[in-house]
Amino acid sequence: MSFETPALPALGLQRHSLNGQTMGTRYSAIFFAPAGVDQPAIGAGLFAAVDQVDRQMSTWKPDSSLSRLNALPEQQWLDLPEELMTVLDTALHIGQQSRGAFDIGVGGLVNAWGFGPAGSQADAQQAGALAQCLHHPALDGLEIDRAHGRVRKRLPVTLDLSGIAKGYGVDALARCLDGFGITRYLVGIDGEMRAKGLKPDGQAWAVAIEKPVRHVREVMGVMELNDAAIATSGDYRHWVEVQGTHYSHTMNPLNGQPVRNRVAAVTVVMPSCMLADAWATALLVLGETDGVALAQKRGMDALFVLRDGDGFEEISLVGGQRQP
Repeated sequence: MSFETPALPALGLQRHSLNGQTMGTRYSAIFFAPAGVDQPAIGAGLFAAVDQVDRQMSTWKPDSSLSRLNALPEQQWLDLPEELMTVLDTALHIGQQSRGAFDIGVGGLVNAWGFGPAGSQADAQQAGALAQCLHHPALDGLEIDRAHGRVRKRLPVTLDLSGIAKGYGVDALARCLDGFGITRYLVGIDGEMRAKGLKPDGQAWAVAIEKPVRHVREVMGVMELNDAAIATSGDYRHWVEVQGTHYSHTMNPLNGQPVRNRVAAVTVVMPSCMLADAWATALLVLGETDGVALAQKRGMDALFVLRDGDGFEEISLVGGQRQP
């Protein structure tokens, strides 16, 4: 974990910056607070917040709560922590709202295509055939008993929370800073971010939107955040190449294959990063026609970046309204 505290006289606040490792990537927190704030305690709280999410929701940790659920036989109840219960419940709800486009039951697909903890990579034909056999939607295969804090599998479903857990982790970072009474901050895990308040100079938090190009990190634009969260799903950061064809790590549960459409990336802005994370994934799966239509119907703020030959085309929605 690293610390940075350059002085800032405005409003008697200092700019603080903390970051560390989690979920195979890094988390960060930039916030403004008085000079005497207990930064080590805040740093410890931030790490504990994301570490709890990782210990509960990782498919890469064999002793995580999620891994224990995946290993459990069907029809056997398992008591789960409240945080994981919340994420599972939210995931199923978004699965219904997205007509199955967001599905945490894609763990079998993820593993079949070589993106899971095992790391083995089948060829496209083998993976496609295997995936069809492996996939049971979470909506069909999972039963949640919130009243008793327990879950069971009705079918042999394998869960994967990579489309929602990081967003929940960002929300956990935000709740941590809220608990310390901090009201001006920007927190993030990888490209998922959440902001609260304005900077002392009255400016909103500026968040860079990456150009969806493989092997290159280049800024395509900047979005300002104030009391909002942002998440992006795309096909350009994690992928495999099989016989000259690139396959995205994002699975399309509707056909049992990696997502393959014109959408290179979808960015969604919502009050919660967990919701933004999941909806960005769902809209990426649905593509430029069905995804845009659903985002419009739900009144969402979203940016679709479509591949157009060697360039890109953008579809921007604000409150569900398409922008010129």
